[in-house]
Amino acid sequence: MNAPNPILDVWCELQCPDCRSALDDLRALRERYGDRIELRLRHFPLEKHKHSFAGAQAAEEAFAQGKGWPYVEAVLGRVEEFDRRGEKFLVEVAGELGLDAEEFDTALIDGRHILIVDADQAEGKVIGVTGTPTYEIGGEILHGGKSQEGLRERIEEIADRLLAEQG
Repeated sequence: MNAPNPILDVWCELQCPDCRSALDDLRALRERYGDRIELRLRHFPLEKHKHSFAGAQAAEEAFAQGKGWPYVEAVLGRVEEFDRRGEKFLVEVAGELGLDAEEFDTALIDGRHILIVDADQAEGKVIGVTGTPTYEIGGEILHGGKSQEGLRERIEEIADRLLAEQG
């Protein structure tokens, strides 16, 4: 039986300019490792961003509709607009990507993804996440809220070691 792929958890919030800065690194990691590493978005809404909790729920709806990462990238790419326009913007981006915008609107109203967001945030607090982006791979926590410098290289070192250990 094959060992499960290493997991890279990315603690993020869609209203965070630092998370937008991390997109190039995340794309490069996905390109380098493909499906050999599981890249998971974990939610850590920050209180200073008033739409961040809605953004996390919208991201979950995008994953449920099969376009999670494209949605995350589209929203992060327009953080300032999200800041200004809030939930209306989240629904419009869904429509732009061909997702069911009406279902997005309903999901934000009925709160179907709140438990996932709450669980991610609680787990993040337990492991020491204080800001975004924060990465966890192989039991190591890497904080990127102050600077992204050197983080991708460190993630690659850990990922390469974990993959080599698998054989």
